[in-house]
Amino acid sequence: MFCFCAGTSAGFVFLFFFIWFLYWAITRRQKLREKFFQENGGMLLQQQIASHKGVKDIAKIFSIRMLKKATNNFHESRIIGQGGFGTVYKGILSSGKVVAIKRSKIMDKGQIIQFINEVDILSQINHRHVVKLLGCCLETEVPLLVYEFVSNGTLFQHIHRENQAPSLSWEDRLRIAAEMADALAYLHSSHSIPIFHRDVKSSNILLDDKYRAKVSDFGASRLVPFDQTQKTTIIQGTYGYLDPECYPTGQLTDKSDVYSFGVVLAELLTGKNPLFLDGSGQRIALAHYFVSSMEDGNLFSILDDPIANEEKRGHLLVFAKLARSCLEDKREDRPTMKEVAKELDSLKLSYEQPLVPQNQEDIDESFLGEPSTYSTDEALEIEVGYILQK
Repeated sequence: MFCFCAGTSAGFVFLFFFIWFLYWAITRRQKLREKFFQENGGMLLQQQIASHKGVKDIAKIFSIRMLKKATNNFHESRIIGQGGFGTVYKGILSSGKVVAIKRSKIMDKGQIIQFINEVDILSQINHRHVVKLLGCCLETEVPLLVYEFVSNGTLFQHIHRENQAPSLSWEDRLRIAAEMADALAYLHSSHSIPIFHRDVKSSNILLDDKYRAKVSDFGASRLVPFDQTQKTTIIQGTYGYLDPECYPTGQLTDKSDVYSFGVVLAELLTGKNPLFLDGSGQRIALAHYFVSSMEDGNLFSILDDPIANEEKRGHLLVFAKLARSCLEDKREDRPTMKEVAKELDSLKLSYEQPLVPQNQEDIDESFLGEPSTYSTDEALEIEVGYILQK
């Protein structure tokens, strides 16, 4: 009888301590979430959301419990992308909506107010070629961002045929370039506060089920008030795409986005990586290789195989001319994204029209590296003028 009572008492004591420990763990976890929520600007974001009452497209605050459930506790099978800024997971919310959840690696606690302001503004961007930011979770040490899910991988995967991604036709490449330019021009000059992306690259361009472009990953982006558009920001970005003027200055601007976009245009034309090895094993920057090839009159010898036999060479030449102008070493010599978008739209619209200028033979010879009465620049100017007058 004594043994039974002693065993029962020990059982009650164990149960008491187990319940107490469970309560302590839950309470501690809840306090930690509240602490992170406060530190990450949760109250400020709540106030901003309240100030937009009645506005449809505003940031939403997700709980960590919701996002853990959506990603099966961030299981590795849900990973759809990884990069320098963090990991992206595919999530399915309780409503059935599919989302992309970005878990960043680091967060500068000194820029919390700026981060919250950017979440607030980016969530209100409603452009068909910009990935929609739905909201964030502030209950973890580093905030989580929740975006719309885009299903067809990245432009990089399709250009370089990774993960069995199908190759893109010239028509698709031209359309995607025009869509990208339209989105970046909107961010630079059409939004209430200009936004510099600062990490434009083909792996940050997502494609949906109809191969429409969506500019994504604003982890390095910055909002710039109109009266401060000439002020620069601390260097970030990806080698191979970086503006050469950032090296001596350590700074990036809107024209840095233009340069990076020029590298993407060169990728679309050549199918080569932004940094690649030549036949001798030497590391080559695509931007330098592309510009040098054009200056030597060898454009058609470096084109990607799927578009090398494109009949409408004039469009390829104009596209290449535009890429080269984006890759000018000096920022003041580069066009704005608005100018780039306008020219790509004109080129896309003219794509279905006949293109047989009088000097077509001379132009072809110039870019094939054969004798011609025209220089490379003169030939391109003929093409540009012909198409944009259509």
